[in-house]
Amino acid sequence: MIPLIQFLSPGRLWLLLLVPVLLGIHLLVSRSAAGGRGRHDPLLASLRVERGWQVHLAVILSALSLVALTVAFARPKQDVLVPRERATIVVAIDVSLSMQADDVAPSRLEAAKDAAKEFTRSLPPKFNVALVSFAGTATIVVPPTQDRGVVSSAIDSLRLQPSTAIGDGIYASLAALDQVPPDPDHPNDPPPARIVLLSDGFTTIGRPAAQAAAQARSQSVPIYTIAYGTLGGSIMIEGSRQPVPVDYNELANVARISGGKAYRAQTAGQLKDVYRDIGSSVGKESVPVDVSNRYVGVAVAFALLASLGVVSLAARWP
Repeated sequence: MIPLIQFLSPGRLWLLLLVPVLLGIHLLVSRSAAGGRGRHDPLLASLRVERGWQVHLAVILSALSLVALTVAFARPKQDVLVPRERATIVVAIDVSLSMQADDVAPSRLEAAKDAAKEFTRSLPPKFNVALVSFAGTATIVVPPTQDRGVVSSAIDSLRLQPSTAIGDGIYASLAALDQVPPDPDHPNDPPPARIVLLSDGFTTIGRPAAQAAAQARSQSVPIYTIAYGTLGGSIMIEGSRQPVPVDYNELANVARISGGKAYRAQTAGQLKDVYRDIGSSVGKESVPVDVSNRYVGVAVAFALLASLGVVSLAARWP
């Protein structure tokens, strides 16, 4: 399917209405002139038949050149990805007891820490980064800051706690965004924000995650969820091993509701790949770029062909 062209100045396309008008005038004039000469001069009549198609072709090429110039005048655009100058990323990490499962070496939490630190270090320097941890409750561990060292140290300090409150983790992440320091260059223009939430389970306490995701969507904050771990994960509780399989459904629903994207990772390597993909996504934005020069080139090509046709006709005309 051919995508439709979008324009920065679409109102200028009304000038295209001149093209059929000019073509109509050409047909009327050529018929009138040729008909009058053909009745009195057999030679001119034969020349009209022989070269008429060349004249029409030159006019059509000229019209196509005018169309291309008009399209260029309307400033066609193309969306391209460019690096963001600023944004705020909230990294929310599940620290519930199930994160001690060793199905990901050395454990889900330790591998998640390493990947999260690498992720935050890879973000552009002007990005603000906040850290939220959640288990039975949610805590803003580090408010938005550009100091990556502070964030890395806080990630290292995360400790396991009972229960899982994904919804509260999302609400705490949204609260962290209220603490973004104002940009001196854009004091009234809050930067775009994203939440990157990693968990291995489902909500066992607190407010519903779907409700929190809807709130994030209303604030234009997409949530990128990472379901981390395997279906065979387990932990030791009071001397017996209890299964803690990763749950995909709730996190996928959170991502869908919020307008974000859901990921899965079963190994430390896959988790780092996921963070890299998210970093590439949140680190760039789509902006419209004027591509008028492409259509100016097409217009010049048609104009040159039309000119060659006119010159050829003039050289051969008796």
